[in-house]
Amino acid sequence: MIVKLLLAAFLLGHGLIHTFFVSPAPPATASGPSWPFELARSWVLTPLGLDAGVLRVVGLALIAATIAGFALAAVSTLGVLPAALWVGGVVLGSLASLALLGLFFQPWLVLGVAIDLALLAIVLGTGWRPESLGA
Repeated sequence: MIVKLLLAAFLLGHGLIHTFFVSPAPPATASGPSWPFELARSWVLTPLGLDAGVLRVVGLALIAATIAGFALAAVSTLGVLPAALWVGGVVLGSLASLALLGLFFQPWLVLGVAIDLALLAIVLGTGWRPESLGA
């Protein structure tokens, strides 16, 4: 059961870290990197003439879908919801996360992209399910 708890915590944590896009940036320092979680400009959407308000709405919708998907997967990992929902939750969370990280990409976000791609490969490529972990 501890492995299932850790997996559920990982999935939920990965989803919740996307809330950094709506949290205030820490104070900038002279030698520190810039805050990578920024919804005010997108390398894809800003050149199309979309203003910061529209970008924020798009980003918020993707954040909500990401959290919802990974929360669904986490809860189904623990058996609270049917295990059949696990695949849909991981796929929804990963695809929404990839869209968010891709539209508002900063190099520091590459770890999140790697996590999403790995989760999709595990779910869709190998067919692995948390039921194989036992009770």
